[in-house]
Amino acid sequence: MTEQDWSAVDAYLADRTHATDATLDAVLAANDEAGLPAIDVSPLQGKFLQLIARMCGARKVLEIGTLGGYSTLCMARGLPDDGHVTTLEFEPKHAEVARANLQRAGLAELVDVRVGAALDTLPALESEGAGPFDLVFIDADKTHNPDYLQWALRLSRPGTVIILDNVVRQGHVLDADSDSPAVRGTRRALDLIADEPRLTATVLQTVGNKGWDGFAMAIVD
Repeated sequence: MTEQDWSAVDAYLADRTHATDATLDAVLAANDEAGLPAIDVSPLQGKFLQLIARMCGARKVLEIGTLGGYSTLCMARGLPDDGHVTTLEFEPKHAEVARANLQRAGLAELVDVRVGAALDTLPALESEGAGPFDLVFIDADKTHNPDYLQWALRLSRPGTVIILDNVVRQGHVLDADSDSPAVRGTRRALDLIADEPRLTATVLQTVGNKGWDGFAMAIVD
């Protein structure tokens, strides 16, 4: 099997599960027009996030790494009418595009897009009493994955679901001697998960139109 095969299967499954639609397609088109990197979650992954939000009965979601708001929109769709997503984005341009996308999708009132370094914004959320969150999705710079994971724990409660994206990256996570800050950050985050008694976790490898990757999922005990 090749990456082309994986992408073809992804497209077939996305069609069968109604994982994409005109609104989501418009988000990707707007992101592309604005020059944002094409690193959004796939349609199937977006639908997965939507279902997880519904399955855990989430009302309050924290997302670290907004980009153009594709995954944000997917999770917001999984919330009840009184639900809310707080999403953190470092790049002002990305946040502007995300806000416009969410506005066109009719979900802007459910989402608070905050701009700035997440490690500055997260303490502010704690001081505001914004937590605990029911679902935390971490998909930002991988170097700081351990820090983001620790903050996710601080802003959680028993039962909170934490998802850490892009933990495999073509198998590079196996390289203990890697000089890549992203790989090293992800390995430290996985070590933290392994050593944290409050977390029960698993990691799933994925293939598809995003290549060979995977995500860690944990629940706070």
